[in-house]
Amino acid sequence: MNDDEDTSEEVLKARLTEARQDHADLDAAVQAIALSPLPDMLLIGRLKRKKLALKDEIFRIEDLLTPDIIA
Repeated sequence: MNDDEDTSEEVLKARLTEARQDHADLDAAVQAIALSPLPDMLLIGRLKRKKLALKDEIFRIEDLLTPDIIA
């Protein structure tokens, strides 16, 4: 591996950690809003869509970080 690949992998790992934290934060926000007396269903829907987009990004980054294994 050269330095560019190491840097790229480090950047991907950092983004993966950030995306996982953002996903957890959105999950907590959705739960908190859902427990309120009059939950804003439109806001909950938006947050859930953001969570799904983050989940897709997390899977994409994990796929990039996982080496291809040819059996």
